[in-house]
Amino acid sequence: MPLRVGYVREHFASPLLQFADDDKGETFTLVECPGGTGQLIAALADDKVDLVIALTDPLIAGIGKGNKTYRLVGSYVSTPLNWAVITGNDSKFQSIDDLKGTTIGISRPGSGSQTMAYVMALQHEWLAGPQTHELEFQVNNDIHGLVKSVNDGTTSAFMWEWFTTKPWLDKGEVRFIGSVLTPWPSWMIAAHTSPERAPHAEIRRFVATLTGYVRAFDSKEKRLHGNVEFIKERFGYPEEDIKAWMQTVGYPDDCTAIPGKVITDTLNVLVTAGVLTRPEGGFSTDDFTLKDVVRVV
Repeated sequence: MPLRVGYVREHFASPLLQFADDDKGETFTLVECPGGTGQLIAALADDKVDLVIALTDPLIAGIGKGNKTYRLVGSYVSTPLNWAVITGNDSKFQSIDDLKGTTIGISRPGSGSQTMAYVMALQHEWLAGPQTHELEFQVNNDIHGLVKSVNDGTTSAFMWEWFTTKPWLDKGEVRFIGSVLTPWPSWMIAAHTSPERAPHAEIRRFVATLTGYVRAFDSKEKRLHGNVEFIKERFGYPEEDIKAWMQTVGYPDDCTAIPGKVITDTLNVLVTAGVLTRPEGGFSTDDFTLKDVVRVV
């Protein structure tokens, strides 16, 4: 039975989509999760997918909070994610500082839109120590619900990847009032811990083959010829936006390896931001990966 691979249909997924075009459902099928990483994690628990490509911080935060459903099995994007801070077109909010004490829209609990709100609050010194109750959230499921909420006034703002949200900016439906870069590489690969659900040999084969597509996409030749056309055709983004994004993104040379420093550094920031509480004795990177599938380097 082919692996069921959960993903978010964004430009970052381009190497995965190229892999899927060639595979034609022989070894894996794609399951689109427009609700983002929160939905992807839930899909793993609900037996809707076997493996996901999702945001680093909520994946690591979920394991850190005790989720035993999945573990990390690979790297996907090696550069930070640029999160736009987005408000309604006619709202009163003009800067990130105006958002303190307001209700922030998120897609789902445990999503990147929530963990990055904590990072934003940490950077702007809204949090006193590890307390997190000062932030209030409203769940709006997906980008459409988030855009609606900032325009009807039920939330002050939300956070989403810059270029994914830019079409709403271009249409005059929202305003960008700032941005926050993730202090970690932005995307990783995770799989269900059950070898019956996700056989380890199949995971290794999938991630190793994906590496070839990632290398090709990240190559100088494809950056000059091919990538822009592919993204323009699949996503309909303006060529100038695609070229601007291509200047900011990088992919790993080997998806089958995870730098241990990425896990520990992400955990440190999440603890400081109050997303996680450090257990007695600290965290062990061994608890975050499927050791016979991925190399921690």
